[in-house]
Amino acid sequence: MKKAGILNRHLAGALAGLGHGDGVLVCDAGMPIPDGPRVVDLAFRAGVPSFAEVVDGLLDELVVEGATAAAEVREANPAAAALLDGHFPELDLVAHEELKRLSAGARLVVRTGEARPYANVLLRCGVFF
Repeated sequence: MKKAGILNRHLAGALAGLGHGDGVLVCDAGMPIPDGPRVVDLAFRAGVPSFAEVVDGLLDELVVEGATAAAEVREANPAAAALLDGHFPELDLVAHEELKRLSAGARLVVRTGEARPYANVLLRCGVFF
């Protein structure tokens, strides 16, 4: 049994299978999930786990070379915008409809219990060397 890091076996296994350039969508409970990507649904109750908890946990384990979020997050969800800006100084912003379109190309979707709008980010995996 693992003693640290991500303990959810489905999520840990999915992360281990990612490679350079793969996309990981971390989304709120309301984001439409496209057909195709593997989905690990962590949502338990509204707000649990939070978008921030999941993003922070994933960033402890993944190398991320880029991130894309919906431009609407700036006005609709300042807390999520601040979190994303803190982690990704060069955050790409697109219209929410474009983010939904881009998410269809993700290799993995991690659904949180977040119940605030536009708490979604598409991560692009990098390499550790």
